[in-house]
Amino acid sequence: MGDGRRGRWFWKQLDDTIRLPYSPAMPRQARLDAPGALHHVMGRSIAGSKPFQTEADCEDFLQRVADLCAEGALAVYAWALLPNHFHLLLRTGRQPLAASMRKLLTGFAVNFNRRRKRYGHLFQNRYKSILCEEEPYLLELTRYIHLNPLRAGLVRDVAGLRAYPGTGHAALMGNQPREWQDTHTILGRFGKRRTLARQRYEAFVREGVHRGRRPELVGGGLIRSAGGWSQVLSLRRKGDTTLADERILGGGEFVESLLADVAERTRNTLRFSGKGPDLGALARKVTKQTGVTESELRAGSRRRNVSRARGIFCRAAVTQLGVSGAEVARFLGVTTSAVNRAVGAAEEAAQERG
Repeated sequence: MGDGRRGRWFWKQLDDTIRLPYSPAMPRQARLDAPGALHHVMGRSIAGSKPFQTEADCEDFLQRVADLCAEGALAVYAWALLPNHFHLLLRTGRQPLAASMRKLLTGFAVNFNRRRKRYGHLFQNRYKSILCEEEPYLLELTRYIHLNPLRAGLVRDVAGLRAYPGTGHAALMGNQPREWQDTHTILGRFGKRRTLARQRYEAFVREGVHRGRRPELVGGGLIRSAGGWSQVLSLRRKGDTTLADERILGGGEFVESLLADVAERTRNTLRFSGKGPDLGALARKVTKQTGVTESELRAGSRRRNVSRARGIFCRAAVTQLGVSGAEVARFLGVTTSAVNRAVGAAEEAAQERG
């Protein structure tokens, strides 16, 4: 995490109370990330839209994932593309997860809309990301993600998954080469000899079929991490005050050490970043580049050249300086949603210009 990302990486330590499921009325918490962190990322399309309905759609998405892996931004262990949603199990690399996902989803949406001659958003709200403890969740999540097509009725059995192109299972079995997918890490858990490791891995996947849907694997928090209400109540009776966070899938010690590490990073960032990014300096640079005045930039004008300049400003402030959308909105005198739309439009324009 860069020193300029003080707002984005501020994580508040939570108490040990049982947390309620998220509802739209609750404020959204900041995403959790750290270099080398393991994430389970999920995204669902807007109602009536099916982003992964053709082979061209799937390959476009996967090629963008492959490009991110080649850049060292991600390492991907498991993935599944269903008609209306996706799962990725990945580890962050040279850049924050948010930057990688923005590049992936914006680029894919631009191409998808161009192919379908449609406009507007493709995915619901923002993607969901859960930061995961590697043990015991790396293999459990790999199995859970790769069984998605079977649970959805897209294949009949585990044998059918071997040839199914919509998950990383076929790559692990050696039937669908995906050079960008990290198969060595997963198969290495099952043995040194590749043939035997694949047999053991497939047996492990087959054992997971009868477990059905695993709600404890698609979210964090104490209830899910402990494995259900009964385990939570048992912990309470024993006087266990395990720390939990809805954005983390892992045991109490993992949660506690992670939050403590991030708190320290935040303190260091604030110590060295002074007053933080200078939005005034950025505004002067953008106005000089685009020819609009700073008063026009901050007056809410919808003229095309002003909107373009505002989009450039918002995109640079949010994606390069790490300033929150709310802070940018206060500086410009507009709403946070207007800033988010401006960033999205600027990203699309940048993608189209290459």
